[in-house]
Amino acid sequence: MSPLERLGYTQEMSYLAHFKLADQPFRLTPDPEYVYWSKQHARAKAYMESTIWLADGFVVITGEIGSGKTTLLQSFLEELADDVVCAVVSQTQLNATEFLQAVLTEFGFKPFNKRKVELLDMLNMFLIEQYSSGKKVVLIVDEAQNLSTRVLEEIRLLSGIETHKEKVLRIILAGQPELKETLESPKLKQLMQRVRLRFHIGPLDRREMREYIGHRLSIAGREAPGLFEEACFDVIHRYTGGIPRLVNTLCDTALLCAFAEERQSVGIADIESAIEELGWQEHESTTGRFAALSRKIDIDRPKRYLTRIELRSDGESLGEYFFEAGRVIAGRSPDNEIYIKSKYVSRHHAQLTSDETGCIVEDLNSTNGVFVGDDRVKKHKLEDGDVVSMGVHELVYTDLRQAETTAEALQLDQPVEESAINET
Repeated sequence: MSPLERLGYTQEMSYLAHFKLADQPFRLTPDPEYVYWSKQHARAKAYMESTIWLADGFVVITGEIGSGKTTLLQSFLEELADDVVCAVVSQTQLNATEFLQAVLTEFGFKPFNKRKVELLDMLNMFLIEQYSSGKKVVLIVDEAQNLSTRVLEEIRLLSGIETHKEKVLRIILAGQPELKETLESPKLKQLMQRVRLRFHIGPLDRREMREYIGHRLSIAGREAPGLFEEACFDVIHRYTGGIPRLVNTLCDTALLCAFAEERQSVGIADIESAIEELGWQEHESTTGRFAALSRKIDIDRPKRYLTRIELRSDGESLGEYFFEAGRVIAGRSPDNEIYIKSKYVSRHHAQLTSDETGCIVEDLNSTNGVFVGDDRVKKHKLEDGDVVSMGVHELVYTDLRQAETTAEALQLDQPVEESAINET
């Protein structure tokens, strides 16, 4: 019988008292009180806030599934001033007319049984009236990755509504990574020209994830440190990829497992039990996929590097980095795995994702772009020896999978030493 089965449903939340908690720290329901302001989340919120003071504010925020976009939006909404009128549309599998009806409904109208031209006239008049009253109007579209091209084109037209002085509608689109790909379609070139700011929220790194767990425990009333033993954090990151929603799920289950065994803290054994209860396997990427493991957790497993990056500037080598499977960020901010101190490099300029199939570089909406050779790229699979340019710096990629394969081949071809023959 598993730990959770022994626990039983009658003791449903009594582990809170056992661990000296006043509230459930890892619930999945979005709660602005629990927001952890990582550098990524703080920047995304700053971009959203810019829509208020930019008359032509149009911001696109994307993030991995479970990265905290909805909680971030709720936090933003809670802090809006009284002179801001806001509509939030989260049902996005709509045609153009239904979308306009949804927007007007959020603004307090009953726009049903109206033709599209009437809907547009109602919305236009409402926006002009709000502007005349000194109000700022913000339209937030959550789950925007589901919007059709036609609806996105409708949003572009709405963003152009203006008085003789300025535009009167501010827009925030929030969605999963697919939204980035959709917006980069040639059909939506005009829409992208309207977008002032774009930002992608990635997973938490190991340090941020540890702070995130501590933050939620603190908000939930835990005063004493050490509820999760130190060795747990690397394993939690390996199995969640730093995705907040997955971190919440694993930590909550681990607490239940520890409580079932009457332990005062969560250790590796409890993390293992939680993983077995959830049926999880080691996280392979930030897309929610998992790779199979046929072995138990091995904290001291030898590192297997897949990627080597040499950082250069003006032909001079500034350092080299070795990476296992996973995602790393290069940029001007010191929290990046590849730190590049240069005014030509954005704070979070590009990401490199390594796995068994190779390495992919992706531009994170940087100011000056990412180049492979002479070509500017958004997302590009690297070949051994490729040179990635970011401002005046270069990242030289070495595929260590090839080196490993070559070494194995040489080992197989190694002739038997004479001494070994004589011994036989």
